[in-house]
Amino acid sequence: MTEQDGKPFLYVVVCAAGIAADVGTLVVAAQERGWAVGVFATPTAAGNGFFDMAAVEAATGRVIRSAWRRPGEARPFPAPDAVVVAPATFNTVNKWAAGIADTLALATLNEACGMGVPIAVLPCVADTLAGHPAYRSSLVRLREMGVRFGDPYTGEPGADGRRPGFGWTRALDLLGSV
Repeated sequence: MTEQDGKPFLYVVVCAAGIAADVGTLVVAAQERGWAVGVFATPTAAGNGFFDMAAVEAATGRVIRSAWRRPGEARPFPAPDAVVVAPATFNTVNKWAAGIADTLALATLNEACGMGVPIAVLPCVADTLAGHPAYRSSLVRLREMGVRFGDPYTGEPGADGRRPGFGWTRALDLLGSV
């Protein structure tokens, strides 16, 4: 629990996928369920306009983290009570499963696993990439580490190949009551 407001603290890790534009939906839903929220973004998600960072910062009342702190700089977020990764990309899932921590987002995910913090993931991976053996192995490894995966989609792919209805709140449902 955070010392400031007595609410459990949720880390949201946002990766670079087009659906990330709607991550504010997850932030608001988490807050409605009683969470205080801090957001981490992969460098690509943060630096390439995948979501409205100013709007998310306004909603959380906290800066979005995408770069390392300077030595001696205070931690801007308390330790997490849970973590949500949404949308989770092919790259992030594979690097995370391999223990790579070359970005703040990945280092945070690896630390959370080491701390035993509950983690829920909503992948956003093209079917062609999801069939790659490395990705399938990564899912197995992360599940063995206790990471909870959910299918965020609510329908079959359309003529354009896209699946409708990314269900942001499914990540919160995977966490249950923490």
